[in-house]
Amino acid sequence: MTTHKTASREEWLAARLRLLDAEKALTRQSDAIAEERRQLPWVKVEKDYRFDTEAGEASLADLFQGRSQLLVYHFMFGPDYKAGCISCSSIADSFNGVAVHLANHDVMLWASSLAPLPKLLGFRERMGWSFPWASAHSGDFNYDFNVSITVEQQRIGGTEYNYRRGSHAMTGASFPPVVVENAAQAGAELAAYVRERPGISAFVKEDGVVYHTYSAYARGLDGLWGMYQWLDRAPKGRNEEGVWWRHHDSYPQAAE
Repeated sequence: MTTHKTASREEWLAARLRLLDAEKALTRQSDAIAEERRQLPWVKVEKDYRFDTEAGEASLADLFQGRSQLLVYHFMFGPDYKAGCISCSSIADSFNGVAVHLANHDVMLWASSLAPLPKLLGFRERMGWSFPWASAHSGDFNYDFNVSITVEQQRIGGTEYNYRRGSHAMTGASFPPVVVENAAQAGAELAAYVRERPGISAFVKEDGVVYHTYSAYARGLDGLWGMYQWLDRAPKGRNEEGVWWRHHDSYPQAAE
């Protein structure tokens, strides 16, 4: 017998309508925050950032591919990783379906990582993805947008992430289990794994000039993590203990 609260259909409907009021309020608040996001001032991009792409070397402006807007997902895949971060990978599982709609609505979606391009494309093929992926290994892009740190920065600490400065000079004993598991799944040493961080950055191009408009990190990416949007509506919610997700080709056959 279930231990969860049960009720008549009428009682359930009354509770559901109360929840609906809260959901509507949250939707209106989300709409208001989205408008604040659009009203942020733009910052001209002064550096000539360069990327390696399937079509050859490209500038940040080139990534727009004729659109006026560009979204870059900062995918955690460092030079020392053997595979992409499983958390970033689960987010990226939705990109194929989304990217085609964005591209036909004046928005280009790219992933960008610090690993060399052949490693990125090899992993993309393994995952069955087709969205564009650029390597930022030869420049300052990842460092300027605070999604990568150097070995020296890690040793000293005090680098910025999610608009706060903090220590990244972690020792093995200080790594939480979620980080340990993510690093193991990426095939990376712990210290190398945490030198990369996830994020998303938005850019716009007007009259040939590229502007940075927005970046988000950490829990600011929750809305992009599609599986959690579904789980939050499932009867048992997220119902998780530790890191249960994997690269989508790494689950047991029985779960397929």
